[in-house]
Amino acid sequence: MTVTSQEPGPPRRTAPPRRSRPSPIALGIAGLIVALHVVAWNATGFSPAALVAGWEGIADFFDEALPPDLSWADVVKPSIDAAVVTLGIGLLGTTFSVPFALVLALLAARATTRGSITYQAARSVLSFLRAVPDVVFALVFVTAVGLGPFAGVLALVFHNTGVMGKLWAEAMEESDLGTRDALRVAGATRTQQAVHAVLPTTLPQLVGLLLYRFDVNVRSSLVLGLVGAGGIGFLINQSIKLFRFDEMVTHLLVVLALVIVVDQLSALIRRRLGA
Repeated sequence: MTVTSQEPGPPRRTAPPRRSRPSPIALGIAGLIVALHVVAWNATGFSPAALVAGWEGIADFFDEALPPDLSWADVVKPSIDAAVVTLGIGLLGTTFSVPFALVLALLAARATTRGSITYQAARSVLSFLRAVPDVVFALVFVTAVGLGPFAGVLALVFHNTGVMGKLWAEAMEESDLGTRDALRVAGATRTQQAVHAVLPTTLPQLVGLLLYRFDVNVRSSLVLGLVGAGGIGFLINQSIKLFRFDEMVTHLLVVLALVIVVDQLSALIRRRLGA
């Protein structure tokens, strides 16, 4: 019996896949986004032509702002002292909010809370504290305790409790719950499960979020100074009102140095925790 070998023929050509056309829903969403941008453009009065036409004002500003005023006794030393106050506002506003944020985070996480009423109530409190800007809290506390850094600390404590509590609650809900379930089967209470399982599992992430919020709060304390909550933001506001833009630039340089120091310190602590 003879076996005839067949040579393989040329490969078959497959037609290129057709590109699917955008669905009507995708086209509708794209049209909605474009319409929203048009409305926002008109509502904000966005005008590149106005920016180009105002080049003389920008040139005058830089002419008055540069070089910065570096007189030690009148500008630089008060700026450094105010920067220390700003750092203190951010630090106390962060640390004093930790116990409140931790309690609300435990109540607002499904991993540590059983009752839906408690869960929803804690979530509502966190949402309210997050929704009210820290500047609004500062204005409220300025009228209550007067001008100064204390009002800024109170404003950050309230606002940061809402933000950090939300972040911590999300971190707890996304954690590995194997250890918690093992303790629950063994008869541990909710508090024991949280203390011995959920918190140890999420501790590095919680500390990382805390350091992130500290960075943000130091910057926020600068803005709070503009509404009378003390710190270097208050000096910047004074310089702007007196049209001393050279002093303002000096204060901004001190702020830049402060932000760099805080960033480097936070990065160092995060590296140590990751080691």
